[in-house]
Amino acid sequence: MKMTEKQSPEHIHKHSETKLSKIVLYNDDINTFDFVIEMLMRYCEHSLEQAEQCALLTHYKGKSIVKKGTYQKLEPIASALLDKGLSVEIE
Repeated sequence: MKMTEKQSPEHIHKHSETKLSKIVLYNDDINTFDFVIEMLMRYCEHSLEQAEQCALLTHYKGKSIVKKGTYQKLEPIASALLDKGLSVEIE
């Protein structure tokens, strides 16, 4: 992106704080469906149905988006999921 006079470094930094990111969950051969569902409900605040759908999508597609938000809000959630052994990253 080319910086114009209207886009000061402060403006760009502020925009990056509000830009939406997403947590992507990757399929693995280690964690059970029940465990993944439980972790999505606990840390991503999914309903049972939403967690089940994300787990199935991840299983069949190899990955799925499980949470959207600002990087600052997603980072502790992604860290908790990683600590529990799930394969996730923030994009």
